Amino acid sequence: MENELLVLHAGRPGCLSGRLGETLGAALEGVPHRFPREGESLENRRLLFAFSLPGNGFNVSLGSFLGWLRDHPGALRGSVGGVVIDGAGELYTKAAGRDLILAAHLAGCAFPGRPLVEATGALGNFTVQAGNGGCDLETAYRRAAADLAGRVLGFDPPRRARPRVLALHASSRATSNTLDLWGRVRARIEGDCEVREIGLRNGTLEDCGGCPYTTCLHFGERGGCFYGGVMVQEVFPALREADAVVLLCPNYNDALPANLTAAVNRLTALYRTASFEDKAVFAIVVSGYSGGDIVASQVVSALCVNKGFRLPPGGILMETANDAGAALRLPGVQGRLERFAEDMLRALKL
Repeated sequence: MENELLVLHAGRPGCLSGRLGETLGAALEGVPHRFPREGESLENRRLLFAFSLPGNGFNVSLGSFLGWLRDHPGALRGSVGGVVIDGAGELYTKAAGRDLILAAHLAGCAFPGRPLVEATGALGNFTVQAGNGGCDLETAYRRAAADLAGRVLGFDPPRRARPRVLALHASSRATSNTLDLWGRVRARIEGDCEVREIGLRNGTLEDCGGCPYTTCLHFGERGGCFYGGVMVQEVFPALREADAVVLLCPNYNDALPANLTAAVNRLTALYRTASFEDKAVFAIVVSGYSGGDIVASQVVSALCVNKGFRLPPGGILMETANDAGAALRLPGVQGRLERFAEDMLRALKL
């Protein structure tokens, strides 16, 4: 893989303008980078996707690029990416970045944790970073872009002789298509990995209540959380040891199951004191009718963009099945499960 950034953007080839251009010009100073040549392969590259959004949030060139990615699975095979979205307004930047990350991921691209730098119109989303860094908002934005570029260039995730995998679910074994699919994947990887599974059924998990920062930090520094329960007793210790987490996600009303959402929210206490950058996130998403991409994008946003888990290529499997047991009867599903398991092992194992 080339040790330089390939900068992909909308507009005149080789020319970035406006605030985004100024920001990347400063952030990439001294960083080996170039713009792609016409027709150049995007496989096995270090990629920085950079797009501006108008106030309405719709960039025609970005939309066309998303369409191209979705039409060309494997186009980014072997590549590692980061995304910078510069918005004219206060909305749409995160949604645009999340959609681009998911589309690029499904085209074969890996992403480090926190792969999105988004700039809202007034740069108010950099208030905390500017305060922590003792700088103005524009400088905080440039520093974030420079940090992302460096992490994409230096991305070299660890691999283990016997990786430790933690699977989280909130489903019933008697009826869950999601658990049926995971059972086949688990059987495939268990000889090479240490696998632990934790069920988060109703009544076992309280959601985050939004403690003040100092309270959350206090408990996080002691390895816990104010609300205790299964998260502190089981999930936190297992996650500290894990090399990867697998979220088993039936699609409930185009959203993650409530207990998985609560678990993600509660990870904040641990995240305040521990980095997840060396941990990978995988997901199996099963929809009864449609909308698997919506839930997959929530996994990307919650675990990769916000909590800093890396997203390996092939890390999200999406299937559509309604009746109990139907998922394992889907045409071609056994081959897709085998590829998913192989991708897990390729991302984790020495």
